[in-house]
Amino acid sequence: MGSAESLRHVDPGSTPQKSEGGFARGGGGVQKNLEDAVAEEAAKHPERSVEVFASDEHRLGLKPVTRRVWAPVGERPIAHGHHRFDWLYVTAFVSPASGETFWYVHDGVSKPFFAALLETFAREAKAGVDRTIVLVIDNAGWHGEAGLSVPDGVRLVFLPPYTPELQPAETLWALVDEPIVNKHIGTIEELDAIIGERCAALASERDIIKSRAGFHWWPKIAKPK
Repeated sequence: MGSAESLRHVDPGSTPQKSEGGFARGGGGVQKNLEDAVAEEAAKHPERSVEVFASDEHRLGLKPVTRRVWAPVGERPIAHGHHRFDWLYVTAFVSPASGETFWYVHDGVSKPFFAALLETFAREAKAGVDRTIVLVIDNAGWHGEAGLSVPDGVRLVFLPPYTPELQPAETLWALVDEPIVNKHIGTIEELDAIIGERCAALASERDIIKSRAGFHWWPKIAKPK
């Protein structure tokens, strides 16, 4: 599970080194650390823009995603489903400042897989060529620095523990889930197709993504001098 071969980049055209520690708990501490990281990277490579992305993973399976719905008084709505524990994962890399997103669908998570995913993201985002990317992630075990190869042009910054409210990518999952809410999905292949199409559509909806993930304190894109 989670091998490099399992990685599938969702192409929007195909369908409609160092980490930071010691954050204060709260947006102010994170904002200060991100601003410092952007300034340092801009000083190192004045010829490149510096952009702060955020990344997170979302697990989806054949167990139904349920939400409340309106119904006539006295009637209970029914959502059909079968509790089968088959899963796939969606990873989003999002620029809250611009709404740009990179989406990947895969079948598991591991540190080797995350390293391969970082390489793929860096290549497709042209990190180290057109821009430097400061990437904000949480402290999941497969994100840990030990033994993790970080591509040129990418700098990792870790959120404080237990602060999902500071992770802009967390805001995207309700959008991803939309086409499968209160629906029975028969196979993991069918789920993969639905979610892939959804992510591809969202990749072109920068205004919607920015309205969700564009935290007011998030650093703006630092342009080259």
